Amino acid sequence: MPETDLTEFDLLAGRLSREANLTEAQARDLIERFGTDWEKLLNEAHFTKELEGRLSEE
Repeated sequence: MPETDLTEFDLLAGRLSREANLTEAQARDLIERFGTDWEKLLNEAHFTKELEGRLSEE
């Protein structure tokens, strides 16, 4: 991956992490799996947080 792409990936992961209250690792995983579409990432982040909440209740 070119250095410029890595920087953009890092910026996107940081933003997703902050805005969706995810860890950087979770944000990176979502970007790798679903690409860079912001709406898709936010939807998947919401689903991830909801799933975590349900699993912690058990």
